[in-house]
Amino acid sequence: MLKRITVILLALLLDQFLGDPPNRWHPVAWMGRGIAWSQRHAPGGGEAPARQLAYGGAIVLVGVSLAATAGVLLARLARSLAWPGIVVEALALKATFSLRGLIRAARQVETALLAHDLPSARRWLSWHLVSRSTEELDASQVAAATIESVAENLSDGVLAPLTWYTIGGLPAAWAYRFLNTADAMLGYRDPAREWLGKIPARADDLANLLPARLTALFIILAAPLAGGNVCRAWRIWRRDARKTTSPNAGHPMSAMAGALGVRLEKSGHYVLGDELAAPIPSDIERAIHLVHLGLPYP
Repeated sequence: MLKRITVILLALLLDQFLGDPPNRWHPVAWMGRGIAWSQRHAPGGGEAPARQLAYGGAIVLVGVSLAATAGVLLARLARSLAWPGIVVEALALKATFSLRGLIRAARQVETALLAHDLPSARRWLSWHLVSRSTEELDASQVAAATIESVAENLSDGVLAPLTWYTIGGLPAAWAYRFLNTADAMLGYRDPAREWLGKIPARADDLANLLPARLTALFIILAAPLAGGNVCRAWRIWRRDARKTTSPNAGHPMSAMAGALGVRLEKSGHYVLGDELAAPIPSDIERAIHLVHLGLPYP
């Protein structure tokens, strides 16, 4: 366990100082290309849903198996190298998350909002953080969506792979990363992916049940470090976590709403912390500050 803690700390440092490699060298980009190839060869939208469902299950089974096998091989390589192997293992783990990229994207939105450049803020938000339309969002709604994305991506993009690494080493972390990537690419309710993405989406929900709740607790415990309120964070989390359609996303988002004392709302879908103030651009930096203080991250 001590070794894994060391690897996690080193991976966080590598993320801060090195960032992500170019896509042609990034394992997650390779996973994405494999999923895209599989999608191009999937049964068409007019085919029986059962065929699409089975094909999506096959993508998960094959992809998770290959990713876990790669994790096994990398772990064996790391063990064979004695102490330099810790660096190899940390590099392999760092490939499964990008906290630096998340924070940079959030700050780009904040910078645009503080400059009163709402069109650019909407554009940065749409490009890097959310898949929904941002055309009609006002400044407060853009700030809210950014804070939500910081909380949700902290869970499934950072703490989830670290959780699975703690449980099962590199094989588990890499398998999780493939599963989460498959859900991000296929888990949509449109005619082409309604059935194709159903198994990836449900499997990703299962894989994030524990990390999402751990992330909520992390945010609650870190709240006082950033001037937040731990009791309010706990109360809003317990009350509002199940208001989202996702079984997991509401946990880190409601905890963040309570920790910062801001209302996070997606019009027509949910309101988290409905009695709290609407967020302003500087609340984005408060969310980032909470993450920085809670994690051993420079």
